[in-house]
Amino acid sequence: MRSRYTAYVLQQIDYLKDTLWPKEQARFDFAGTARWAAENHWTGLTVLKTEKGTAEDREGTVLFEAKFLAGVRFNTHRELSRFRKKAGRWYYVEALPESQA
Repeated sequence: MRSRYTAYVLQQIDYLKDTLWPKEQARFDFAGTARWAAENHWTGLTVLKTEKGTAEDREGTVLFEAKFLAGVRFNTHRELSRFRKKAGRWYYVEALPESQA
């Protein structure tokens, strides 16, 4: 999660695509993601909760809040993210309803 947040901060859009679950990469909106990353000033990431996601696991979830400034307004993006490991590498799969946290 932290590496993907950093990729948004540094506008490393290729990394965001590369760490997306392989079956989802064909639908990745490169231009839209690049625009969203560039239009916002990222001010912090707080990991609120993790479940699984250890070296022995194949899946895990992360509940986080990413703070950012859009124009003159501070915002918080809160998400429960599901990650899956394939061939020893973790990939972002999807956002889940927070009720599953």
